[in-house]
Amino acid sequence: MSAVTTPVDPLATSPEAVTKGRQANLWRDTLGSILRQRSAVAGLLILGVLVFMSVFAPLIAPFDPDQSLLGVEEGVLKRSAPCIHVLGCPADKPQHIFGTDGNFRDVFSRVLYGGRISLTIGFAAVGFAIVIGTVIGAIAGYVGGTPDNGLMRLMDVVLAFPSLLLAITIVVALGQSYVNALVAISIVSIPVYARLVRSSVLSAREADYVTASRALGESPTGILVRRIMPNAITPLIVQGTLGIGGAVLEIAALSFVGVVGLGAAEWGSMIAFERNQLFSAPHVILLPGLAIVLAVLAFNLLGDGLRDALDPRLNR
Repeated sequence: MSAVTTPVDPLATSPEAVTKGRQANLWRDTLGSILRQRSAVAGLLILGVLVFMSVFAPLIAPFDPDQSLLGVEEGVLKRSAPCIHVLGCPADKPQHIFGTDGNFRDVFSRVLYGGRISLTIGFAAVGFAIVIGTVIGAIAGYVGGTPDNGLMRLMDVVLAFPSLLLAITIVVALGQSYVNALVAISIVSIPVYARLVRSSVLSAREADYVTASRALGESPTGILVRRIMPNAITPLIVQGTLGIGGAVLEIAALSFVGVVGLGAAEWGSMIAFERNQLFSAPHVILLPGLAIVLAVLAFNLLGDGLRDALDPRLNR
């Protein structure tokens, strides 16, 4: 009696199938390592709530964030305390979860919409800075010599200025708008990523696998893109995550000093508008301030978790 043999699918053992299997396992192992980090999970949860509330702000917010309710809603008061009916607030009072501000506007609606501005600028500014900084750092580290010295001295000049002061100068020079604030925050962040990528390139360009690729005739561009740059992805991800929190703080600071967003539904602008009401109406300052704290905390926790998960020396 002959044994029954199972036909083998040649595609299942092809190099492409093996490569895809390895990539799937790599992504699965990386995700598992991240989810084992409590700080990363906590950061993701906080960030997920903030992003959800910001994206769906038009559906969640009970009022227009820029609409004054004076003459529109009966009984509305200036800087009224938070009122939630299910928590015991009298039913004859208008319900405002976070109260109202000095212009009779709903604070809860403004906090929700403020997240759209702060988080969008944070993600966009860091993304732009990473792209430009990666190009500068990769060229400087791989080419070396005069280009390296010239580019790094330019980065040193940018780093010589206090980041907030330089951002204010750029915004004033370009014009007071959130787009120009995004550009300013990106410019002051570029040196951080350029120096990080340059360091990764310098440490990897003399490695044995790079020397072997060079001996096999691979082009300099191919060596840089396919062999060296993958080593810079992990530190870039970690630094970029932490950098978004810093960008949220910077846009809040620019709004607070009045460079951009005067009167806009943005967290820093909301604090600046009511900065003298800390003791008489603390909710109009503390609640947008709490939103800033949670956003920065979420990115810092996520960045620390990613560092621990992606660093093989720390990932046990």
